[in-house]
Amino acid sequence: MPSTTRRDRRGDTPPPRTCNSETEVLRGFLDYLRTSIAAKVDGAPEPQVRTAAVPSGTNLLGLLAHLTFVERALFLGDGVTDWQATFRAGPADSVADVVARHREAVEQANDVLDGCTDLGAPVPGPRPGRPAPSVRWALTHMIEETGRHAGHADILRELTDGSTGR
Repeated sequence: MPSTTRRDRRGDTPPPRTCNSETEVLRGFLDYLRTSIAAKVDGAPEPQVRTAAVPSGTNLLGLLAHLTFVERALFLGDGVTDWQATFRAGPADSVADVVARHREAVEQANDVLDGCTDLGAPVPGPRPGRPAPSVRWALTHMIEETGRHAGHADILRELTDGSTGR
């Protein structure tokens, strides 16, 4: 297990201080979590970033690849046929590639969300053969999904190189 020195530790970024509207709170916390997990993966060393540290096969790069697919499915209407496969980054994918794809998906998702004024309305976008969730449900689910995997990433990154903090 790697030792952690003082310089390996990042300070924790506190949760966002958002205004009182439900939309601002939900989006503020989602963006906070998105930034946290991308920072956990960004700069992680190869090959550890894609090496499973637990029996399930979970690895840092795969977590961020998965969240990119979830962002695209929820907010952009992309279809996913094999969710388990989304937890694996391609062998040619660098850390920078996966982080950039995640940031691009987040930017596109935020563009969609910027046009949503009613949290009870369905998320816009193509969804052939399946109903669109409400914007409120999609935001809440994305917060839950990102928060869950950000916690996994915290542990995996610390096991990888001792880095801690958000």
